[in-house]
Amino acid sequence: MKFLTEYLTFQIETRRAFVIITPEVKNLVAKSKIKEGLCIVNAMHITASVFINDNEGGLLDDYEKWLEHLAPHKPISQYQHNKTGEDNADAHLKRQVMGREIVVAITNDELDFGPWEEIFYGEFDGKRSKRVLVKIIGE
Repeated sequence: MKFLTEYLTFQIETRRAFVIITPEVKNLVAKSKIKEGLCIVNAMHITASVFINDNEGGLLDDYEKWLEHLAPHKPISQYQHNKTGEDNADAHLKRQVMGREIVVAITNDELDFGPWEEIFYGEFDGKRSKRVLVKIIGE
């Protein structure tokens, strides 16, 4: 069995953002030379997410509004976690909803996606460096 382990690094300048990372992951699949296997992509920080969905601007805006409705950033005092000196309890909750990782099959040297699927990095507490692990295994 072959494998490849790489890390993508993000320094998002805003508090929240959605970034398409499909091209970077596809490049790593090609680099791995794995024809059949699995690609695992996971956020290495508890205030960030990796997920798959449609790259449609209205949908991304809907996510932003929905997540802010579920876990509004302000007032910061509404969260017990923020009493520790943090101000990012909402980011932890948003990450929990959006998920930590994705797994995509590799078939015939390529990510085996359904129609419209793209891989996204979701940032919920930006303005600092964060990593995403990409692990590719197979033959």
